[in-house]
Amino acid sequence: MSATASLLFDSQCQLGEGPIWHQGRQQLFFFDINEQTLFAVTADGEVADSWLFNETVAAAAVLDDHMLVLATETGLKEFDLASGGMNRINEIEADNPITRTNDSRVHPSGAFWIGTMGKVDEEAPVGSVYHYRAGTLTTLKSGIRIPNATCFSPDGRIAYWTDTPTRKILQCATDPETGLPVGEWTLFADIEGHRGWPDGAVVDSEGYLWNARWGGSCVVRHAPDGSVDRVVEVPVSQVTCPAFGGADLKTLFITTAAKNLSAEQLAAEKHAGSLFAITVDVAGQPETPIAL
Repeated sequence: MSATASLLFDSQCQLGEGPIWHQGRQQLFFFDINEQTLFAVTADGEVADSWLFNETVAAAAVLDDHMLVLATETGLKEFDLASGGMNRINEIEADNPITRTNDSRVHPSGAFWIGTMGKVDEEAPVGSVYHYRAGTLTTLKSGIRIPNATCFSPDGRIAYWTDTPTRKILQCATDPETGLPVGEWTLFADIEGHRGWPDGAVVDSEGYLWNARWGGSCVVRHAPDGSVDRVVEVPVSQVTCPAFGGADLKTLFITTAAKNLSAEQLAAEKHAGSLFAITVDVAGQPETPIAL
């Protein structure tokens, strides 16, 4: 089964990423990492607001209807959506000028898993994966190149993750109460030879994983056993991350990127870096607020 997502918002981001649906505000938040910008749009693709930062910001967690927690290149910060004010929560690699945050997501326990990577040399293994919950920061992995596909089963007992260049999505048992790993990482899906590279991912309410494929022009839905269930086509090549939203959580929003495309590619992909959407027959999971 396959279908094609449609253009929702012609944002033309250099690196669109980190989409999350805020149920209380009925808005989708997503970033242009390279342009240090956060967007808020409605389910219809209307821009509700946007913010420009003075550092790289790659991901967000919901705190309440008025505040987000941002994963910035220097750490976690509370962000007031009304005033634009920021308050420091916890430093993460603040003294390391060569790294920034990347793909990150909140576990059903309220724990925020945060990935970091190199700013310039994306293949350098200088990144890490952290777990933050209730004031405690724990390092889960180091020596990472491009952390992606961080997402969790509905019961909080399985974490999924990839280091994109490996083309392997891994899984690990997690404590549903804390979001900490309690087992070894094992192979979930090997996409070597398939379309593109594994980028951002999200798990739906049935426990199936939807993975964006950088360079693959699609989002692939994997069954819990790792097999391919269906493919959503996207009319641009660099597909970065999916997110469920809308009133019934049955709209799949998809961010994309325009970075590194040649003039010829940009001419062929006029909406590269824009936000796409498609209605699907399964609901996603609501975002769990972060446990500070």
